[in-house]
Formats: sequence, C-alpha cells, structure tokens
Amino acid sequence: MGGETRYDDYDRLPGASLMLTTITILIMAAALAAGLLANWLRRRRAAAGPEDEEASISDLISPLETLAVLLVAFVIVVAAESYGAAGAAVEAEAHRVDQLYEVADYAPEPERERMQGAAVCYAQAIMSYEWPAMNTGEKAPEASVWSSEFRSQFKALAHKDASAFELLVEADDERSVARQTRLSEATPTIPTVVYWFMVISLAATIGGFAFGLPRRRGPSHFVLLFVLAGLFTGSLLLIEDIDKPFSGQIRITSEAMEETADDIGEDFAADHPGRPLPCDPTGRPSRT
Repeated sequence: MGGETRYDDYDRLPGASLMLTTITILIMAAALAAGLLANWLRRRRAAAGPEDEEASISDLISPLETLAVLLVAFVIVVAAESYGAAGAAVEAEAHRVDQLYEVADYAPEPERERMQGAAVCYAQAIMSYEWPAMNTGEKAPEASVWSSEFRSQFKALAHKDASAFELLVEADDERSVARQTRLSEATPTIPTVVYWFMVISLAATIGGFAFGLPRRRGPSHFVLLFVLAGLFTGSLLLIEDIDKPFSGQIRITSEAMEETADDIGEDFAADHPGRPLPCDPTGRPSRT
C-alpha cells in the first residue's frame, strides 16, 4: 500500500531482549573462564596426581553433558513448533480474509460492499495496529472494530441469503481462529525458569569441560573447548530468538497480510468504483 509505513521492523521490548542476550553471553563466558581458572589451579596443586583423576572428572561431567544436550534439544523442538504454528497462523489469517472478501461477492447489496470494505480495513488495521502491539498478545481494538462489523452484516444477511450467510460465517470463524493462534504464539512459549535452568546447565557443562581438561593438553583441546562453548551459546541465543516469532532476528513478517490488503484493496476499487473505504489508510474507522 503505497506510501504507508510498514511495521515489520518493530522489536518487542528491545531493551529487555538485548539485556537477556547480554546476560546469557556473560554467564557462558564466566563459566568458561571459571573452569579454565579452576583447571589451572588444580594443575598447580597436583602436578603429580594419580593417573585415574582425569577419568573420575570425566565420569562426573558425562551425566551433566547428557542432561544439557537433552534439555537443549527439547527446548529447541518446543520453540520451533511454536514458530511454525505462528507462521502457519499468519498465512491462514491472510488467506481467510481474502476468502471472506471473495465470498462476500455472493451477498446482496448493501451487505456486499460493507463486508468487502470491512475486510480491506481489517487487513490494514492488523498491520498498522495489531502487528506492532503483539508483544502483549492482546488484540488491537482498531482491528476488532471490523470483526464486529462482519458479525453485524451477518445478522442482516441471515434473513436474505442463507447460503452466502453460511459460507461467510465459516470463513470468518476460521479467520478468528487464525488470529487467536497468531496472538497466542506471539508471546514466549518457553517459561523463564526453564530458559535460565537451561543456561545454568549449559554453563555448568562448559565449566566442567574446561575444569576437566587433561594435564597434557594441546591447542586442539582449547579449540574444541571454545567451539563447544560457542555452539552452546549460539543454541541459547537461537532459542531465545525463535521463541519471539514476531520480533526476533528471524521474525515472521506481515508480508502475507500486506499482499492480501493490496489485492483486496485493488478489488474493492474495481468492484465499487468511486466508493470510499469506511476507514483511513491505517484501518481506523473514518465514520461512526
């Protein structure tokens, strides 16, 4: 929609998100440094310790490693499923709004024009108001106005054309379900306590690996240790990012709804030449 502001680049609570990322990195770095320091102190105090000491340390670290890996795998799966559900809901909602407009062609006037105009305004209001406000998981009243308008027209249509009424109600119900799913998936799926438990588990694992480095170590041991620390930290940041499907670095954009708004906006201009939309370009009602 030419000249209008796109809201794909909003960031949900950017200060809090940056702080969470920074704290995660600092914890992992501190665990790595603490493990290396502890390893250095252990080497100084027991330069000629028993041969089986390394094996005993490895035995202690192994269960911790298993716990950390299983926990990360589980959380990634949960976050990825939430991200996928959010993307599917966005596509479904945009498709149902387009379907709602098309099915309204079978309705008589004046309900036809009113419902088609409401569909265009709904799409515009979703992008202008609800998309940037999805961090709270709440509906934007500017978009809900048009949901109410749909139902108002359905009541008038129920006495005129039962077949069109049933098709429109079905399309609107599916739109509503998709909207609710999108809003519910906008908020983080991973509980805060689970995320920080995972951070502590991975940090303890990295610290344990660093502490358990063999006495006769070479550059390869340090390379593998830092690679492992980087992968664990990257996994945490990836989980934190995809758990915010509409505000992370790999966020889901409003492209699907924008395309729908453009398409049905053009259709409205062609179907009702000279007739204005019942809203301004952002989807806010222009009349009471």
